Amino acid sequence: MLVEKRNSEVHLRPRFSIAIEENSEKLLQRITNYLNKHDCIYNNKIVDGHVFLDIPESKSHFWSPQLHLEVIKNTKKTAILKGLFGPKPQVWTLFMFIHFLLITAFLGFLILLYTRITLEEDIFFPSAMLIVIPFIWVLLYFLGQVGKEIGRKQMKELHEFILSIIDSH
Repeated sequence: MLVEKRNSEVHLRPRFSIAIEENSEKLLQRITNYLNKHDCIYNNKIVDGHVFLDIPESKSHFWSPQLHLEVIKNTKKTAILKGLFGPKPQVWTLFMFIHFLLITAFLGFLILLYTRITLEEDIFFPSAMLIVIPFIWVLLYFLGQVGKEIGRKQMKELHEFILSIIDSH
């Protein structure tokens, strides 16, 4: 019997956790064997108890998700499989870079506003930018939500695939 817990749908990177009555090493080995023996269409990489599953290149698009699985030892006979859906690392890096630029610009315009107030100069431009930048952040959040919605079908596909491996026991 599988007990699955999921986080809120608000998160850009949905997570789930499944308690499994199987030794963690055996579970990881079974997942590894399944991915290696069967003609697995998903690109996969396994590193130290972490499994990364990607949509195949032929079906992949900008918003295609990646599933990161971690097998955690709970007791000698039980394990917890934690899953994290996220964008491909390149997309995630791009979003983080844009956020870094925005926070840097926000702080820069905040300093410029303070300087202009101190020098009693025109404050329209830095004030306007301090209003525009948060709107860009909100726009990025909704863009991420749109991307998650576009990749939802593939997220479900990856989730069902990993459940089929677990159920094959």
